[in-house]
Parts: sequence; structure tokens; C-alpha cells
Amino acid sequence: MTTIAERARELTVSREPFVHATVVRTQDPTSARPGDAAVIRSDGSIEGFVGGVCAESSVRAAALDTLRDGTALLLRVLPDGTPPFPEAPGARVVVNPCHSGGAIEVFLRPMLPPPALRVVGDTPISAAVATLAAFLDFDVVTSDEDAGCTAVVVAGLGRGEQEAIRAALDAGVGFVALVASSRRGAVVLDELELTDVERARVHSPAGLDIGACTPQEIALSIMSEVVRAIRVDGLAPSSGAPAARPQQAVDPVCGMTVLVGSETPHARVDGQDFWFCCAGCLASYTAA
Repeated sequence: MTTIAERARELTVSREPFVHATVVRTQDPTSARPGDAAVIRSDGSIEGFVGGVCAESSVRAAALDTLRDGTALLLRVLPDGTPPFPEAPGARVVVNPCHSGGAIEVFLRPMLPPPALRVVGDTPISAAVATLAAFLDFDVVTSDEDAGCTAVVVAGLGRGEQEAIRAALDAGVGFVALVASSRRGAVVLDELELTDVERARVHSPAGLDIGACTPQEIALSIMSEVVRAIRVDGLAPSSGAPAARPQQAVDPVCGMTVLVGSETPHARVDGQDFWFCCAGCLASYTAA
């Protein structure tokens, strides 16, 4: 049987974003215990145990929010009627009307894949870029596969440039850097006949203007531009086609936010769909 730690390692190796959830505190009565853990994938599915169905629903919804902004979160799931809890940075309180009466605190840690960068070319500049990217904790891709890369640096200095740029764009890479002078770069890109959208993804000449001369300095300027694109411009690390974000709905009985899936309790009344956190809320609604 695969443990949660082993499953987390598998998802990390496959560069799939997920959230590692760990129960850090409980207050009886509750089925969860400190140390219980789970992984929540970007489609909202969960593997492991962090409490009953109502608590789990709150954890899954909050986990997807942490995947979106990449910030860890302490989730407090409290029973209905609990005195107001003071707000604290990095913490969120969810009042759970259908909870058993206990309380749990779950630490949610989003595990996002590091940005992947591929360097094309066999030159001193390409070697310097690969070395610096690895130092910056990028996943330096050594294969000829562009799919899933955050950025591709084309540093062949006249060899195979157009083919490399076309392949990177076709693979959906959001940042393509061409190491060339302004004049030569313009010629290369004009011959490719790129669309305006494609041209916006190609950066030539590559790198920020810092007066770089040596291969190491040029690599620094290139990686500075890549880091700025990620940190400032919002270029997102890619791990292939993203999973569709599940639909969310509000339980009309308890007010909880629930993820809509094939197993979510559901009722259709007068042509309108309603989803519920558990079978108990569904029964209460249909009875009323």
C-alpha cells in the first residue's frame, strides 16, 4: 500500500502540482488525529485522510485556493456556534454547521513544480545558462522535449535557431529567449512569419541590458529576464496541460462550499441543480 509520503514523491517526480495536507491539531469529537495526512491534486481529488466528509470538503476547497496563489495555509475547521476566532495572517477559519462538534486544524502546503528550462545549443553561453539555471533551482531539461517547459533559451548562435523557436512555440512554451543581436534576431524572426501572439512570447535580444560581455554575464542577464517574467509578469511554471478546475457550489442547507463531482450529493428541483456536502444535508433539503 502506497503511503502519503510515497505518493507525494511520485507526484513531485512527475511535476504534477498538488497540496500536502497534514492535520496538526484536533478537538474531540472528531475522526481525524494529529499526523493524519492527504494529498489533494489540482482536479480536487484527494488521497489520504484528514477527517470526515464535511471536513474533507472544506479541506479540498481551501487546497485548490492555495494551488492558485502558491501560499501555504493553516485551515481551522470549527463547529457551528464557535465564538469568533481572531483573524491571523496565513490562517483561515471555516465554520462547519454539519461538523460532529469537534474542531481540526490542517496545514495546507502547495507543492508546485519548479520552473523547467531547456537550453538549445552547444556554446559557452548555453553552458553558462544551464549552470546558472541549475543554481537558481530551475529544472534544467536535458532532453529535446519542450513540452512542459517554462522557458526555452535558444543559444545556438546561428545553428538550428528557427527550428528550435518553432518547436518551443508549438509546444506552448510561454517564454522563448533568442541569443542574437538585435539586427540578426529581427531577421530570424521575420523569416519565421510569426503571429503577433507568438512574437510576444519570443524575447530577442535575450536578457536584460546590463552591459554583459562574458558568457557568464550574458547568462546572468538572460536568467534575470526569465526570473522577472516569473516573479513580476506572472509567467507560470508548466507541467503540461493543466487539470480542469472543478466547479464549486454552496450547499443550500449548511452554507458550505463544496466541489462538484460525480460523487457529490445532488438534487435537481424545478430545473435548478443543487449540490450538498453530505447525504444528511441532501436529505434535509428534500424533506423540506
